[in-house]
Amino acid sequence: MFPTQFNAGGRERGNRFGMAAAFVALFTVVSALTRLGLFVFNADPALNQPLPLAQALAFGLVYDLAVGLWWALPLTLLAWAWPARASRSLGWASIVVFAASFAALVFVAASEFVFWNEFASRFNFIAVDYLVYTREVVGNIRESYDLRPLFVGIAAVALAVTAGFAPALRRGARARTGGFLARGAVAAGHVALAAAVTAGVATGWKDRLVQPQLVQLAANGVWEFFHALRFNEIDFQRFYATMPAERAANILRDEFADVQHYKLAVGADMPIRREVLPSGAQRDLNVVLVSIESFGAEFIESLGGAPGLTPNYERLAREGVYFTQMYATGTRTVRGLEALTLSVPPTPGHAIPMRPHNGGLFTLGGVLAGQGWTPLYLYGGYSYFDNMNAFFGGNGYTVIDRTAIDQADIHAENIWGVADEDLFALTLREIDRRTAQGERVFAHVMTTTNHRPFTYPEGRIDVPSGTSRAGAVKYTDWAIGHFVDEARRKPWFKDTVFVFVADHTSIARGRSDLPMERYHIPMVMYSPAHLAPARIDARVSQIDVAPTLLGALNLSYTSEFFGRDALRDAAADSHIFMANYQTVGFVDGEFLVELRPKQSVRTTRLAGGEASADAARHALDEGIAFYQVAAQRFSGAQRAAAPAQ
Repeated sequence: MFPTQFNAGGRERGNRFGMAAAFVALFTVVSALTRLGLFVFNADPALNQPLPLAQALAFGLVYDLAVGLWWALPLTLLAWAWPARASRSLGWASIVVFAASFAALVFVAASEFVFWNEFASRFNFIAVDYLVYTREVVGNIRESYDLRPLFVGIAAVALAVTAGFAPALRRGARARTGGFLARGAVAAGHVALAAAVTAGVATGWKDRLVQPQLVQLAANGVWEFFHALRFNEIDFQRFYATMPAERAANILRDEFADVQHYKLAVGADMPIRREVLPSGAQRDLNVVLVSIESFGAEFIESLGGAPGLTPNYERLAREGVYFTQMYATGTRTVRGLEALTLSVPPTPGHAIPMRPHNGGLFTLGGVLAGQGWTPLYLYGGYSYFDNMNAFFGGNGYTVIDRTAIDQADIHAENIWGVADEDLFALTLREIDRRTAQGERVFAHVMTTTNHRPFTYPEGRIDVPSGTSRAGAVKYTDWAIGHFVDEARRKPWFKDTVFVFVADHTSIARGRSDLPMERYHIPMVMYSPAHLAPARIDARVSQIDVAPTLLGALNLSYTSEFFGRDALRDAAADSHIFMANYQTVGFVDGEFLVELRPKQSVRTTRLAGGEASADAARHALDEGIAFYQVAAQRFSGAQRAAAPAQ
């Protein structure tokens, strides 16, 4: 494998740096096999096109080479630093480093399959976030999977491959080598080559493939991880299609020019700032907003989902105000919390709760606190996760998490949090205590059970704990029903409005970047004494929840929300906002607008067929205006300079 020959002194001629070159070649082979494995695992017939697939493999080879050069650097540094007189021990050291590097490579490849199964993507912003929260992520993996066969398999493969390379590695270690400085020049050349290839490769090359799943297959997971680590907040003004600021402001002013409902603030620095005009007497009701983990429409029978999983939710839907065409803004909890709390489109990069300078913002809790409510945020896990404690605490909420629950009161828990019934019991206790003191409460509750490893107390439903997501969904539904039944016994129940809405669906996989069906979630507003049963079939966005809830309370306030009151305009579809990492989407009537980096835009008619160019242009302009103004409003620089609200 490494050509060698002996000189007169018996030392092999050759190059000890050859072991790094061999590893680069091995890295590209394993990466290519991973890519092909993901292609088979994806099982999408639309990808069975020879030319686009060949292009994806070619792009992937370039990304693999760039990463492989860095991955093999430890072997090069070893060859440079190891003294020539200790060639025998260098052989053993190179075998150990080779084995460790290859085992890490196989581990990453296996991890990519797990990540792809959840997110239909190579490593991205989510993987970066998960690196920060290693306790939850590692704990979730340990509770969800039996890792022993995986690690045994990785070790066996690494040992077998290393054994095959070991003779060549020992021969390379014994090969004649130059002095320390000469070897240093070779090592410097390796670093320079790796840097040059990395600098010459553009992450956006693969985007030429257009088909989203091919774009992901062409990527290299490690490359994408470090790209996401570097670009966790994207400058919309620099990378996305924009328009003059005054034009964007005028478009948004027109969106909220309904003189019956709003009075715009003339000359305001925030173009959508407006006084909301109530339609009746204010309702001083307690508010319980429950955002439910991964509770997509795919589990709701009345929305075309799986039958029999959510009878309690269906009952609430029949008795409350049921929004059948609600759409989430993203595919993660933090995006759902952003939409529900800030009523803002999902601007590119990290969600706002994960960014710096995220305190003192205009929030649902802030509006209610300004008119006498006590805002609470209750979470079944530890609130440091996803920066919840800092975000909600920095915006006037009292944050209460699993640390407030005695161990004796916990019926079941896993790495993500306590069972939903225990979180709801905590919520009841907190509302009891505060309403007994004469407070009006706004409680935002975030559940955790419907998350892998899908464990919950035994005996609640007919599906054993930890066996399936369907079981977790059915248990969460049981817990919701139990919560409402318990609340009904409380003196504050008749003066309370409940909102049950998902944070996102269970998976965002689809044949396009923004498949609308994978953002479809249910929502119910429930207050038997104050809200008559109704079914709202118009399209509604998750960012509409806050203004719709405040509208149900007939609250008069000055708004900076980007959403609208869906109950006051129930006959018309709302604007829909969706994001998938760097692609952000906007739906206006019949058009889906997609905005991507490099000022790339695409406008698609949802029903197919032809439409007027003017209508398509109008939808595009609206989408750009919403995202441009929102991105500017919540940019890091502007938030850092703004005084606290």
